[in-house]
Amino acid sequence: MDYVVLVDSNDVEVGVMEKMEAHRKGILHRAFSVLIYNSKGNLLLQKRAAHKYHSGGLWTNTCCSHPSPGEDLLIAANRRLEEEMGIKGIQLTVENSMIYKTDFENGLMEHELDYILKGISDADPVMNPNEAEDFRWMAIADLKSDVNLFPEKYTFWLKEMIRKNIL
Repeated sequence: MDYVVLVDSNDVEVGVMEKMEAHRKGILHRAFSVLIYNSKGNLLLQKRAAHKYHSGGLWTNTCCSHPSPGEDLLIAANRRLEEEMGIKGIQLTVENSMIYKTDFENGLMEHELDYILKGISDADPVMNPNEAEDFRWMAIADLKSDVNLFPEKYTFWLKEMIRKNIL
């Protein structure tokens, strides 16, 4: 079983919970979203695998997940970046954070304190098909325009990053 770290709005740990239970109950937990840019300033997006437990088949940031209890945020982000997208050895920096909450049609909820990490790479990913089914590099202006025209194609948290000018 996967566990997430439960936190308060100041990121003070208040416990741990099995991941799916936290998503069923909508309890605030620690998460991260990785944004990989290339040397041209384009953002690497992934299309989530269709069978994911929520938001399957939607376009989103490069990689996102949850650190395990006791796991360092940067180590967790690099681990998941390699597991999901086959990208390793990237220097990541924590750039921002946001708290968001949303409900999904399948009854699950995301309520996350989401750390935004950024890095640079010109390498195309080697995707794990259990996690992602496609990728593309997009200029931020093009991404914002596409999200505005077709919001249903994108994850809630990516739209929140755009709304909050985090990208």
